[in-house]
Amino acid sequence: MGIELRKDCTYSLLVPTSMGVRLTPPNGQPMHCSDTFTMQATSAETNVASVSSYLGLRVKVLTTFVKDSPIARFIKDDLASRHMDYEGKDVEQGGPWGYRHQFNLADSGCGSRGPRVHNDRAGEVGRTLNVKDFDLDRIFAREGVQILHLSGLIAALSPQTGRFCLELARAAKKHGTRVSFDLNHRASFWKGRQKELRELFLQIAESSDILVGNEEDFQLCLGIEGPEAGGRELAAKIEGFKGMIGRAKQRFPAAAVFATTLREVISADRHLWGAILAEGDRWHIVEPREIEVLDRIGGGDAFVGGTLYAILRGWEPEKWVQFGWATGALTTTLMTDYAQPADEEQVWSIWEGNARVRR
Repeated sequence: MGIELRKDCTYSLLVPTSMGVRLTPPNGQPMHCSDTFTMQATSAETNVASVSSYLGLRVKVLTTFVKDSPIARFIKDDLASRHMDYEGKDVEQGGPWGYRHQFNLADSGCGSRGPRVHNDRAGEVGRTLNVKDFDLDRIFAREGVQILHLSGLIAALSPQTGRFCLELARAAKKHGTRVSFDLNHRASFWKGRQKELRELFLQIAESSDILVGNEEDFQLCLGIEGPEAGGRELAAKIEGFKGMIGRAKQRFPAAAVFATTLREVISADRHLWGAILAEGDRWHIVEPREIEVLDRIGGGDAFVGGTLYAILRGWEPEKWVQFGWATGALTTTLMTDYAQPADEEQVWSIWEGNARVRR
């Protein structure tokens, strides 16, 4: 079946996002036990886009920055190093109590001790994202975009960012750009806003060609009944996930692709990792396989990124989920929370289970 994409576009992938920085202790140590940290620029949406940007496709990021902030400069330089174009307003900080970029404090866990993540998002400049700050006709009509990827994290960040995502989806549909939507439910974002956000997410989902999420995402964001309670083995739950996706397909018939990852945590260092993708009436399933994990953060985003890259490359649908699975597995071997594939061969070697040295 596949997905027909626009031709002659400047950009393969467009992602709106709120950028921040992640601080990670070395050697799998807990945050509270450490005094030395690695800092990286981060966001879930640029995590998705990194697969395409590192493999040579043109990517554009829509965001917003704190004017004259050294963190903003760090982020801009990082995006450029990841081969991404970016566009966004520089917002006045407004004094020491004004705007800033989010801080993500995250260790990777080790063995029986799971990772812990603390998000410090007070005063986050990304909450000011406004559709009025971007020329959507230029971006979608004159420059051209093949796929717009939206995240529920940005849609739920503030009422303003919700409207921003919805207007992007509508502009994309108007100009023939495909829309990908990763539901990404966060309970803290939804507290006290359930009715407002449910209506917003339903509108975005109705404009989407690709819907991604786990069982909680589909249930809590869209009201889709989840899998029936089953056995504890992850592989045994696949039929339940297929049933949930089937109900989502009935609710959103315009969407061509539905996908979810499957994960069972054995320890912080060993997971069972699988995936399900429905394309039209066909199912493509990767039964859970054991992977070794250096840092799990970003694996799900990389799965989406690899899937979108495979779609953009025009491959057969069975390869979409395979490449997505492998880019997710790749990211769990890196200390960055985004994939940095050297080339397609490296990703396919992970899929094939080939970890032999390449000389």
